[in-house]
Amino acid sequence: MNRKIMTSVGTAAVAALALTGCGGGDSSSGSSDAEQADGGVSISLAGWDFASTPEFQTLADAYHEQNPDVTVELKEYPAGNDYDTALTADLAAGTAPDVFIVKNLKNYVTFEEGGTLLDISDVAGELDPATGGLSSMAVDGKTYAVPYRQDSWLLYYNKALFDEAGVDYPDGSWTWDDYADAAATLTDGIDKKDVYGAYLHGWQSTVQGFALAQSGASLDGGDFSYLAPYYERQLAMQDDGSQPSYATVTTNELAYQSQFGTQKAAMVTMGSWYIGTLVAEQASGDADTFEWGLAPAPQADESTTGMDNTPVTFGDPTTMGINAGIDESKVAAAKDFLKFAAGPDGAAALAEIGITPALIDDTVADTVFGLDGVPQDDLSRFAYTTHETLPENPVGPNTAAIQTILGDLHSAVMSESDPVDDAIADAQERVANEVG
Repeated sequence: MNRKIMTSVGTAAVAALALTGCGGGDSSSGSSDAEQADGGVSISLAGWDFASTPEFQTLADAYHEQNPDVTVELKEYPAGNDYDTALTADLAAGTAPDVFIVKNLKNYVTFEEGGTLLDISDVAGELDPATGGLSSMAVDGKTYAVPYRQDSWLLYYNKALFDEAGVDYPDGSWTWDDYADAAATLTDGIDKKDVYGAYLHGWQSTVQGFALAQSGASLDGGDFSYLAPYYERQLAMQDDGSQPSYATVTTNELAYQSQFGTQKAAMVTMGSWYIGTLVAEQASGDADTFEWGLAPAPQADESTTGMDNTPVTFGDPTTMGINAGIDESKVAAAKDFLKFAAGPDGAAALAEIGITPALIDDTVADTVFGLDGVPQDDLSRFAYTTHETLPENPVGPNTAAIQTILGDLHSAVMSESDPVDDAIADAQERVANEVG
């Protein structure tokens, strides 16, 4: 008898969501106080960790400034994976906010199938088609959430350490083999103990996200052989000492911010969200002061390298949807807020605080590269503005279950518990038997 894997929110949660998602008057979102005393409208927005995640208040304030008759009130949820758990409980109880963030793309279908998301295809239809991640949000021809930010994975490098090792800076032409060669040369050429040419964080996405995007493979195709060359390369790099081992990273709970920010690694591949973090940490003293730059992520082959081509990378959009239980009198305001957040005005507001919006236009790029501490070279701007970004978690009913299995593959391979080919064969067998 085959064992079936459920998504991270769980079948019980889906059932509970289905019971409450289409309701109206019983949820806190659907209360009769849609109209404020002053005649304006108040809508609520779910977010997390407001002290260190200013994007929610930024969007709420910017929207209210343009629309003084609408107030966006924030409701804080736990960060991390607890966000989905707590939000799901509130959706089932009918106490969730009017608008909520679909934080993890792999759970988007779960929320949609649970009946908790309003059909906002009309909102999606009014957005710029260039909005990152927008095209991937359609489910059976309808859209239930729209991206307001779209981080893409880039290469960050420390110019001082490159100079010390006598290695030329990335020029946009690098393949993964070039990256591995540079990491080895940097490690040998930097005259400091425990400083590596590269740092690979422990997340499965650091290998699998690139492999999926750059191979053209399908996550739900059942064939994971496309992962092999990416893992073989990373294993070779950790075995030759050009990056810390997976065991070191996980056992010591290393943070990519400290590894790159305190100059323990000359390079790191990471999402564009790290730009704002690094700038802030250098300003506060939490990171060392050094000159750094951005480059496109290394590519599978030369066909997508160089500034005359479009490099391929990965990154899931972060999206907003409307609670299906919202009071009808608030729907228009909620939809207008989503159009704002996912449109050029919301993008400009996010760029001012170093957040990468889903829509990157010249105003956004000028704003980000006008921030103190952001590198000013042409390649850095090219890396930020020019790429084909494909999702790590393509929208689909089996994405979460498959990713759970691939997470096991990642830890087995990177810890060198299982050979690459054996781990891939095991994952393929598990998906065939356990998913669907």
